[in-house]
Amino acid sequence: MEIQITQAAPGQLKSKPTDESKLGFGEILSDHMFQMDFESEKGWFNACIRPYGDISIDPAAMGIHYGQEIFEGLKAYNAKDGDICLFRAKENFKRFNRSATRLCMPEVDVDFTMEGLKKLILLDREWIPKTEGTSLYIRPTMIATEPHLGVRPSNNYIFFIIIGPVGAYYKEGLNPVKIYVEDKYVRAAVGGTGEIKTAGNYAASLLAAEEAKEKGFTQVLWLDAAERKYVEEVGTMNMVFIIDDEAITAPLTGSILPGITRDSVITILKDWGTKVSERNLSIDEVIEAAKNGRLKEAFGTGTAAVISPVGQITYKGEDHIVAGGKMGELSQRLYDEIVGIQYGTKPDPYGWVEQIDTEKVEFSNS
Repeated sequence: MEIQITQAAPGQLKSKPTDESKLGFGEILSDHMFQMDFESEKGWFNACIRPYGDISIDPAAMGIHYGQEIFEGLKAYNAKDGDICLFRAKENFKRFNRSATRLCMPEVDVDFTMEGLKKLILLDREWIPKTEGTSLYIRPTMIATEPHLGVRPSNNYIFFIIIGPVGAYYKEGLNPVKIYVEDKYVRAAVGGTGEIKTAGNYAASLLAAEEAKEKGFTQVLWLDAAERKYVEEVGTMNMVFIIDDEAITAPLTGSILPGITRDSVITILKDWGTKVSERNLSIDEVIEAAKNGRLKEAFGTGTAAVISPVGQITYKGEDHIVAGGKMGELSQRLYDEIVGIQYGTKPDPYGWVEQIDTEKVEFSNS
């Protein structure tokens, strides 16, 4: 399958942001998008890069009514030497396919999809910001499009990728965030869909997040659905707690997302000689450690923020300050290490960064 490319006409091109220090997150999107279609009898077809624009689907499209929708989030970076770099992008598409399998959706060919992504990035390369701390956010998405009102897997799907320049995910940047421990609502249960990136997981989190926001918190820390006892993840990140000299994060038992940044952090920490435990950690143990000074640091890990330090945990009306309300030494070191690898200012001993060859692609309208 070839990728047909239709470039936007001059009148379709958007104005690019002039002040990269004011970039938000997810508010600006580039001039083009990648798209392909799927029918059960044909497989994937009609792969194209086209001007960014609306997608037309039937009002009875099954993705609207029955929730067959998945997505991913990854980034591209302008490296110090002018290269364009992707960070563990194939791992994102492998996870995308695991999400597809869980929701009875077709998998995409990882290599072909990577080819389409690279061509899209090269076509819109001027949208990649150059200021420190900025990047190009990439959102692959699949939605069921067959018009049918009945509960079964769809036979038709659209896959697309949209991209746009972003700055810090949280307005706090690297300043520590305040998180609220949610013990009333639940996000996901073992055996459900909590371990995949599907829209329903995020919809389930919105009410608790809004209530926490009204109370002055940045994020919700979710507890397990069965006992409301063990810490799991926050709304957009996996969590790591440093108690004494041990880094503890929730195990991948089916209710939390297997984060790629989480995996990167675990790999780096082990190489640094830090004890890492993927185990059930009760909120009571966290609070007790905070009270007696054994909770040294807490931070979230994710594509959007990379490392987000936690300065306060509030549970049952009590505030517990973490690391003096400042970014901890280990949090800072991890952030510097991962961002350095992503931007090419530090060695990449793991082979996580893939450079996009800017010399091989030429564009002409199909």
